[in-house]
Amino acid sequence: MSGLSIDAVTKQFGDFRAVDDVSLSVPHGTFVCLLGPSGCGKTTLLRMIAGLEEPTSGTIALDGADITDVPTHRRNFGMVFQSLALFPHLSVGDNISYALRIRGASKQEQRKRVEDLLALIHLPGFADRPVAKLSGGQRQRVAIARALALSPKLFLLDEPLSALDAKLREAMQVELRQLQQRLGITTIVVTHDQREAMTMADLVVVMGKGRILQAAPPIEIYRRPADAFVAGFIGITNLLPAETDSAGRATVLGHVVAGLTLPAGMAKASLSVRPEDVRIVAPGAGALDGTVTFVRDLGGTIETFVQTGGTTIVAVATPRERPDVSVGQQVGIALPPESCVVLKS
Repeated sequence: MSGLSIDAVTKQFGDFRAVDDVSLSVPHGTFVCLLGPSGCGKTTLLRMIAGLEEPTSGTIALDGADITDVPTHRRNFGMVFQSLALFPHLSVGDNISYALRIRGASKQEQRKRVEDLLALIHLPGFADRPVAKLSGGQRQRVAIARALALSPKLFLLDEPLSALDAKLREAMQVELRQLQQRLGITTIVVTHDQREAMTMADLVVVMGKGRILQAAPPIEIYRRPADAFVAGFIGITNLLPAETDSAGRATVLGHVVAGLTLPAGMAKASLSVRPEDVRIVAPGAGALDGTVTFVRDLGGTIETFVQTGGTTIVAVATPRERPDVSVGQQVGIALPPESCVVLKS
């Protein structure tokens, strides 16, 4: 099979199972984000792909060849660590060419490759610059260039943007994605930031307790989460209890949601409804009535918090659609049935 193939991989540290029977196929040229909370196994999985950890069981293959036991230095993978791990005593150019020098490349080859990579990361003329004189974003770019120096088959990054401030982090997300698209290199990034995953990935792999909970394109993960954990981890959502009444209709907090039914045989479930799909209407006109408890204007969006049946529901609107409501006001909450994702309770 062409691409990266992970088959039934497990990693145990004593009695603790960090990665539990994980299987995943990654086609060539795909940008993958391993996403999940701390301790979910995503970094351990990345380290096994890199050859820095040995699986307890299972196999890892690249283009049909088993690489499970191939040493790290023979896999020809590029890796960027969370700490970046640049050599502080070397210049930018010497950092980038380090692996080439170890491989015995000529000085002319090294110089040409450094020039090409500096142009690629938008830092032309920085070869002689000391690493200590670089900004955080510039150091990040140099670490990426160093990892790409040997034209790796696979590009692996472990939370590479976590140390950057919010504005620079978002700019680097776009830059990294554009760079990957230009090179067409298979890339796997570990992150706990769902916005980062949504921005960059072709394939988002959500992990929890060492297992893959869902692997799909970002918009599918967002719109059709596999379970309540995935729904709550990817963006903001309203998780609401739903039941089937005696007439077979779906009810939420005791109110019938017109047009919505639960799957056959499912008496109880959870509904995931994204805030941008919730509509504020006049009381009595929606499926649920409640009281506005908080309104937050974020400039680009307005969030309205409504308390109903002991549960807070969040609705998001643009300034143009801003609901004319205030704290303490009675309102109705409309839940469009086509936007309600039914999850097992």
